[in-house]
Amino acid sequence: MSWRAVRLGELIDIKHGFAFKSKYFTDEGKYILLTPGNCHETGGLKLKGDKEKYYSGEVPADFLLAAGDLLVVMTDLVNTAPILGGAFIIPEDDRFLHNQRLGLISLKDTSRIQKAFLYYLLNTKGYRAQVRGSASGATVRHTSPDRIKQCVVRVPNSLDEQSRIASILSAYDDLIENNRRRIQLLEQAARLLYKEWFVHLRFPGHEHVTITDGVPEGWEKKPLGEHVTLKYGKALKADSRVDGSYPVYGSSGIVGTHEKPFVKGPGIIVGRKGNVGSVYWSSCDFYPIDTVYFIDADSSDFYLYHALAHMHFISTDVAVPGLNRDFAHSRNLLFPPEILHREFLDAVSPMHQQMDKLNQANEKLRAARDLLLPRLMNGEITV
Repeated sequence: MSWRAVRLGELIDIKHGFAFKSKYFTDEGKYILLTPGNCHETGGLKLKGDKEKYYSGEVPADFLLAAGDLLVVMTDLVNTAPILGGAFIIPEDDRFLHNQRLGLISLKDTSRIQKAFLYYLLNTKGYRAQVRGSASGATVRHTSPDRIKQCVVRVPNSLDEQSRIASILSAYDDLIENNRRRIQLLEQAARLLYKEWFVHLRFPGHEHVTITDGVPEGWEKKPLGEHVTLKYGKALKADSRVDGSYPVYGSSGIVGTHEKPFVKGPGIIVGRKGNVGSVYWSSCDFYPIDTVYFIDADSSDFYLYHALAHMHFISTDVAVPGLNRDFAHSRNLLFPPEILHREFLDAVSPMHQQMDKLNQANEKLRAARDLLLPRLMNGEITV
């Protein structure tokens, strides 16, 4: 099969996203507003569950995304692995919007390029290196539709070959997506159990317990700071990281890996700057950067993790969204009796253990896919 070198501008157009007004951002709503933070480093859409950014304002019709739409990242995030130029595909209709740091791709000629093949092409290191090389900005790198369209890529002349390459890679992604959905269902089950027992107070035996001012008899309500200490993460810029086996956490979740951890797991991570109040659980040793707080292994458990996820933290800094530690420590939490606390942990721990296994399986699938990706996309492996 023959391949050809071509400028992307001959194959695609790119349209900037909309400059949505921050006053319409909400904690829930009909539309999820996508940003570069929703793109995995190796491609693919990444959602963050309860901490999504929603939009409640009027939406121009042509910025409402449809299933199958392909987006490209035009701005890196601070303290994250480079995702500039990466792409992801919208999974369903009438739910997602994109801001001006993302571009919507359209094909100029479907007889020359297949969208599924293009998606994988935009997540290859060779193309991404071209995008980064022409980008501007010292700390946060930016590109533009015109710069992306100047990138030169190699493409099979045959659409059938493009389709076969995309099918091999998508088989891995389908397995990853299936595992991701199973993880999502397990997360939802654990959250619902916490909510049933500790928010609605329909815990085992609740019929025989007196509840006064929202506090069941035998329970305690006390400030978070009397129980745990939110510790500061440590700065680790993206260009200072050495790829390794330890996840690096920012306020948007895992933002890369490093060769050594800063904290022994398991532990809880809480967003301090940026995605304020976001909460993550790490079952392994990890590296929290300076945009987050963390809770060490001695104080972390699944009850506290779910309790913090239901706590309504607010930003205390108008200019740069931030969570003041003294304020966070002052927030009250309910603490159940030890027997109920243990019963909850016994119920949700197997769910989290299964999530860990599925995440580990996905890591192996991604590694296998990423090993194949460059070889398929440069013609080294024929199909």
